[in-house]
Amino acid sequence: MTLSGLVGHGWTPRGELLGCLPPKRTMSAARKLHNAATPVKVKKIAGACGAEISGVDLAKDLSNPAVVKEIRNALLEHLVIFFRGQAHLTPAEFLAFTKQFGAPVRYPMVSGLADHPEIIEVLKREHEKTNFGGVWHSDTTYLDEPPMASILLARELPPYGGDTCFANQYLAYETLSDGLKKTLDGLRAVSSSAKADVSKTREDRIKEDSQGSESAKKDLEVSHPAVRSHPETGRKALYLNTAHTTRFDGWTEEESKPLLDYLFQHQVKLEFTCRFRWEVGSVAFWDNRCVQHNPVNDYHGYKRSMHRITLGGDTPK
Repeated sequence: MTLSGLVGHGWTPRGELLGCLPPKRTMSAARKLHNAATPVKVKKIAGACGAEISGVDLAKDLSNPAVVKEIRNALLEHLVIFFRGQAHLTPAEFLAFTKQFGAPVRYPMVSGLADHPEIIEVLKREHEKTNFGGVWHSDTTYLDEPPMASILLARELPPYGGDTCFANQYLAYETLSDGLKKTLDGLRAVSSSAKADVSKTREDRIKEDSQGSESAKKDLEVSHPAVRSHPETGRKALYLNTAHTTRFDGWTEEESKPLLDYLFQHQVKLEFTCRFRWEVGSVAFWDNRCVQHNPVNDYHGYKRSMHRITLGGDTPK
């Protein structure tokens, strides 16, 4: 048969029949194919941030590198991710899970568990009125290398309340005016461990902890960029918080206050947030480099006990 005859039968010079070429695989189709190979299911819970992950037992499924990769990708995309039904995790298994994503570091203000010092108990007792860390913040920004992420596991909960809210700091930055972005891009902000907004929320725990009390007596202060670039995504995020930020570097507190007050309100607008309702065995895993959190203190008279691990980070740039 001649070449023209073959073309007439649907043959192309590459030897393929017209109409029989395999369809192009789109990115979404590729993701679906990849997801089908792991048990991970991701469901957004809000428009700004937050997703629940199901189909995973954190005590045994992390031996699959594909599962670890899916979870990390979900964290980078949604900023904070949640798991339910993990009450069976022992402290050792909880610690092993977190080590898949970074190096656990000790909290400087309160001692950890006796057998696992990287794990601290975030506790509010029945008679206490103040909850631990009960203000909008990113964890320990007063360190030279603030933690990359924090992971919280619910051990004992009140019958109602005690939710945790999270706020997307990419959106907080991206929705500022071009003029204010330009101003902030050249500023550094000073964070202190002694700012009263947050120091009063850990007083009950420090009183019970002689080792933690010694650490807490040391005021830690450092300056970081007011806007940081995420080392993995490259996106810019507002990196200030009402719990730790005291002023801009080179400015007085009085000069800094009007702009900081505006930014503290702006960065936690409702449209930037999600809210998570805990169950015993729930796990929250958030990226401190681009999200803030605030535990709601609305359960007086009841105990709330959580285990927390923080993962080491880098110097903000």
